[in-house]
Amino acid sequence: MKLTLSICTHNHLAALKQTLAGLHDLHSPEGPWELLIIDNASTDGTGAWLAQDGWKRMDIDCRVVQESRLGVAHARNRALTEAKGEYVVFLDDDETPEPDWLVNLEQVIDVHQPVAIGGRIRAHLPGGRPDWLTDELLGFLGELDYGPAERELSEISTPIFTGNAVFHRQTVLDVGGFDGNLGRRGNIQSGGEDTELYRRLIKLKKPVRWTPQAVIHHRIEPWKLRRTYFLQLHYHQGRMEGACKRGPASRIPPLYLIPQVIRAYWRALALRLRQGAKHSLRLEMNAAYFTGYVVGWMMDPA
Repeated sequence: MKLTLSICTHNHLAALKQTLAGLHDLHSPEGPWELLIIDNASTDGTGAWLAQDGWKRMDIDCRVVQESRLGVAHARNRALTEAKGEYVVFLDDDETPEPDWLVNLEQVIDVHQPVAIGGRIRAHLPGGRPDWLTDELLGFLGELDYGPAERELSEISTPIFTGNAVFHRQTVLDVGGFDGNLGRRGNIQSGGEDTELYRRLIKLKKPVRWTPQAVIHHRIEPWKLRRTYFLQLHYHQGRMEGACKRGPASRIPPLYLIPQVIRAYWRALALRLRQGAKHSLRLEMNAAYFTGYVVGWMMDPA
């Protein structure tokens, strides 16, 4: 089998229903494919609803696998081990692909045989856009656009996001899969598991393609359009990275971190006083990250 389309979900039943309904409009690729749902320790009735057959496409094999270890990285690794396809296509449970999305991804695979592919992600804001939400910040809501030309990606500064990504299953398993210490874990909003894997593949000189014609729409929930969401996202990201960087070393943070934290807060405060809260969020996010980094270094297991 060529393709496994995998959706990892945790306590997001309403969004998952909408995503699965949208898949009925998806054009089938030429090669055989399957749909694999990874239910990551959901407690909101997701498992019972998926046990019914009404959501399934009758023209393909649809499977549900339970992953009890909480964390999106664990769910994605389970998808890699369970998939029958040579390539695993990841779609988030709050996204709607355009009808020709999967066909376009298959064409890139047939022509280039890459290890990974990243596609365009457009943030859909049904409740409107706050005035403080700059284009730069849309990336933290999953938006991704590296331009209209299909090309190879070779820089660590151009990561792909698993909201719209394809991975050669065996290659990713051979390099260790997704880092289970990173990514969303239940209600803890964080990320980085996809970026870390991408950078690992680039360092190993594995071929990665950017495919702008493969488009999905990320439906942004209203609670994510708050400044606190962005601050919490960076705080938890800092905690995870601080604990990982410390490893087995002393829990006393290095002295060089203290002036970094102070500078981050001073810059954020100075900009907020000078230009207002509408302009300072990005620097406030940096301060939240460094705070989390220090807390993670001191308190969290590696």
